[in-house]
Amino acid sequence: MGKPLEGIKVVEVAMWAFVPACGGMLADLGADVIKIEPPSGDPLRGLQIGGMGGKIDFSWESYNRGKRSVTLDLKQEAGRAVLYRLLADADVFLTNLLPPARRAMQIDEETIRARFPRLIYASGSALGPSGPEQEKGGYDAITFWARGGISSSLTDPDAPHPVGPPGPAFGDTLSGAMLSGAICAAIAKRAMTGEPSTVDVSLLGTALWSMQRYVCQATADGVQKFPKPRADQPHNVLVSNYRTADGRFVALCMLQADKYWAPLCEVAGRPDLAADPRFADAAARRDNRDACYAEVKALFASKPLAEWRQILARQQGQWDVVQDVGEMKDDAQAQANGYLKRIDYGNGTEIPMVGLPMVFDGEPLASSRSPELGAHSDAVLESLGYSEDEIIDLKVQGVVF
Repeated sequence: MGKPLEGIKVVEVAMWAFVPACGGMLADLGADVIKIEPPSGDPLRGLQIGGMGGKIDFSWESYNRGKRSVTLDLKQEAGRAVLYRLLADADVFLTNLLPPARRAMQIDEETIRARFPRLIYASGSALGPSGPEQEKGGYDAITFWARGGISSSLTDPDAPHPVGPPGPAFGDTLSGAMLSGAICAAIAKRAMTGEPSTVDVSLLGTALWSMQRYVCQATADGVQKFPKPRADQPHNVLVSNYRTADGRFVALCMLQADKYWAPLCEVAGRPDLAADPRFADAAARRDNRDACYAEVKALFASKPLAEWRQILARQQGQWDVVQDVGEMKDDAQAQANGYLKRIDYGNGTEIPMVGLPMVFDGEPLASSRSPELGAHSDAVLESLGYSEDEIIDLKVQGVVF
């Protein structure tokens, strides 16, 4: 099966996680993504936050899957000359370098657009392409998570410090997905109209999109923030998390509470709860919230998770188990849809990788490992028409490594 973006060429001049994650998605979608790295490599390579005994850096592998790596010193004119030759037949130029660095390297939008009017110019920024802080840098932890209002919304009023993100590059990967969507839209627009686009996605913008319900409501109501909902005072007792007898949690999300309340009580062996006039309907349960919550909490605490799986499967209300990340490898749905796969690492071993959450024509998209630094420099230069002597000369000059 052909991939959706086969035939699309992307040249990426980016580092860390946000925009490289976008490039990795485009590579999985079939684009030929050529990653331009400085002689020292993308600094993400140096973090060495890995697994498998420190042998694999899963951050690097995840965000740079399927790309080709070329090392170029873009501070040198000869390095930029190679880049321009790469861009001559490219479809997308993808970057997250700060505007001053882009101007210094002559890869800013104005310069690139003048040379390559058909090219889609795509950037990932911290705070957006306009405004007084348009040239300021950022990271997901400070720009997406902290500034975007997410951390404060999850933090208890008396907490000693704000709640941090649940995992590395949490905002980066979400923002990268948004940027890949913008690029795909730009590719479609150019195909239909012949007009190229300049697109930007920011960490701050993605955070606001993620928090739009609260942001809009706070703006309309003129409030600073909303109090964090208390777990022991749910508005609807069937939309909450409950601890089981063996210390696990079951998550309920039965928004149509009156539809599911009596059937749940019946299969759980407590029809008396449904018959209790204090809990007869949603309004009564809200009026007697503390008593109702205590009953449901005690009910779930009376049986282990295995029993609750069987019980809840016999009713139609929506529920699931609060899983740990280490359990995902055994999730039958994650496996069946290719959300978690193993890829050939090239040295006789396989490594796990999370696949794109996109399934085309019933089939998940294949992935491949990330490139070693400069692994494709010679091959890419040869494809551009450089002779062996010219390539050697570029290496002597320190332009290519």
